Amino acid sequence: MKLKEINSLVELFFKKFEQVTLNNFEKKENIFLISLKGKHKGDKTFSYSWGETNNKITVLSNYLKSNISKGDRCILLSENRPEWLISDIAIMNAGGVTVPLFTTYSENDYKYIINDCKPKVCIVSNIEQFKKIKNYIQDETILISIEPFNQNIVCFNKIFEKVFHDKSNELDPMKNLYNQKLKRNDLACIIYTSGTTGNPKGVMLSHGGILSNCEGAKDILDTLVKNEKPVFLTWLPLSHSYEHTVQYVQIFLGAKVYYAESLEKLLLNMAVAQPTIMTAVPRFYQNLYNKIFFNFSKQTGFKKKLIESTILLGTKNLNNEKLNFKEKIVNFFCEKLVRKKIKKQFGGKLKAFVSGGGALEKKIGEFLNSIGLPTLQGYGLTETSPVVSCNIPGKIKIETVGPPFKTNEIKIANDGEILVRGENVMLGYWNMKKETEEIIKDGWLHTGDIGEITKDGNLKITDRKKEIIVNIGGDNISPSKIENLLCLNEKIKQSLVYGDKKTYLVALIVSEIDENKKDIEAYIERLNKSLSSVEKVKKFKLIKEEFTIDNGMLTPTLKLKRKKILEKYKQDLEKLY
Repeated sequence: MKLKEINSLVELFFKKFEQVTLNNFEKKENIFLISLKGKHKGDKTFSYSWGETNNKITVLSNYLKSNISKGDRCILLSENRPEWLISDIAIMNAGGVTVPLFTTYSENDYKYIINDCKPKVCIVSNIEQFKKIKNYIQDETILISIEPFNQNIVCFNKIFEKVFHDKSNELDPMKNLYNQKLKRNDLACIIYTSGTTGNPKGVMLSHGGILSNCEGAKDILDTLVKNEKPVFLTWLPLSHSYEHTVQYVQIFLGAKVYYAESLEKLLLNMAVAQPTIMTAVPRFYQNLYNKIFFNFSKQTGFKKKLIESTILLGTKNLNNEKLNFKEKIVNFFCEKLVRKKIKKQFGGKLKAFVSGGGALEKKIGEFLNSIGLPTLQGYGLTETSPVVSCNIPGKIKIETVGPPFKTNEIKIANDGEILVRGENVMLGYWNMKKETEEIIKDGWLHTGDIGEITKDGNLKITDRKKEIIVNIGGDNISPSKIENLLCLNEKIKQSLVYGDKKTYLVALIVSEIDENKKDIEAYIERLNKSLSSVEKVKKFKLIKEEFTIDNGMLTPTLKLKRKKILEKYKQDLEKLY
C-alpha cells in the first residue's frame, strides 16, 4: 500500500482491512484492538478483530450520516479504548470532523471549546465524562454514549444490536463502504492545543497532513518493524495529536494495539502486551530515569560495578565509540546480566521508546539507551500533524531530534527560529484568521522554537523562543534546560526557574518533605558548577504542592503553565531577591 496514493484516513483503514482480513477471518492474528481495563485484577481482556472493527465503524458512520452534514464538528470525549478509534473513523467516514477532548480539561476549557466549535454530535464514553460537558452542550446536539447510563442518550449497544444479533455478520467483508468523496486536503479533525497561556486554539489538520506524517515515519518503521507484526501499547491520551496520528501508523502497519489502563499500571500492562513500540512524552522518561537510577544507587559491590560498566559501555556504543577486547567481554556480561533483565521488565520485546511532545534531557536519553531501552527523540507540534523529525535506530544522535521527515522541509530563520513547510502543516486555527496569518507566512510555519541543523543533517533544538528568560544584563537563558537538570535529582519532583529582568535566577522546587532541603541545596551547588554564571540558581523556594492538570498548573501534555504557577507563587519568588 502506497500512502501517497491514499486519499483519506478513512480509505487507509478500509484498504488495510481488506488487505489484512480477506479470507482470513478466523485466524488469531487478525485481532486488532485489545483493552486491558481491569487486567491487573485478573479480569479478562476484551478485543476486536479487524472484521469487528470494520463492521462497527460502518454501522456507526451510517447512523451518523443521517444526523450530520459534511464538515459538522463531532466531539469525542473518552479515555483510551478501542471505541475511540472506531468513533474517530466513523465520524470522518460520515463526513464529519472529529474534535477530540482531553478528559483532564478544566471546566473553562470544555465551555470554551464547545462554544467555539459548535458540535452537532457529542460522543462520550460514560457518565463521568458526560457530567463534564452536560452544562455546555445545546439541546439540539445529538448525544451518543459508549457505555449505557441514560435512557435518553443513544448508546453504542442500540446502534450496533441490529447488525450483531446475527453472528455471521461480523465475518462479512463489507467492502468499499468508505466515503470516496474525501480528499487529502479535506479537514479531518480539530485538535485544540492546551497552550501554556490563554484559551486553547483549534488546530485544523487535514487527511493528507496526517497521512504525510505516517509516510514520513517510514525510515524509522522500516528499521524497527521489518517483516514482523508490531505490537503497540497505547497510554498517551488519544486526544493528543501525537497519539492520534500514531493510530494511523498502527493501521498502516496492520499492528496489534493494546490500550493501557493507566500510567500507574503501565509496567503491569507492558508485561501482558509485550509491546515492540511505545510512544510517550518526556515526563514519562524522566520519571522512569529517576525510578531506575534510584534502584541502581542502592546496589553495592559487584552489582554496582556491573551497572556502572553497563552505563559506561552502553553510552560508548550509543556514541559509536569502539570497544577494546576487554570492554567487549565486559559488555557481553552487561547485556546478559543487566540489559536483558531490564528489557524483560518492559515485556521483553521492546524495540524502541519514541519520545515527543517536548525536549528530552540528553542525560536521560543516554542513560535509557545505555541500559537496553532504545529511546528515540523526535520533534513536532500539533500544528505539524505533529512530527517534523525523529532519530533513526542505529543512527541516534542523542543531543538532536534526528533528521527531518522526507515529507516536510525545514529551514532556520535569521533569528534562529525553526520554520516548517509541507503537507503536514495545519490548514489553520479554527475561527482564528489573524493568529493563523501570524504563524504561517508564505507557506512556512513559524514554530516558535530555536534550533540549528548539525553537520550530520539532524535538527537540534536549542531553545523555546517565547520562554527565554532575559536577565538584567541582557543574557538569554533557557529555563527549561535548567529545570530538566534540576529534576534529574530523585528528590526534586518538579521545578520552575524564574528570573526575567533580574540579576540572578531563582527556582520553585517541588519536593515531598522538608528534610530534603539540605540534600537539594547540595545538589544545586554541584549543578551550578557545571552551569554558566548567568544560568546558576542562587536561591530556591521549597513547596510540597505538585503542579498538576487538576490544579491548572500543567497542560494535558504535562507542560508547565508558567503564567498560572506565577499567579500563585510570584510573591514567594520575588521575596528571594
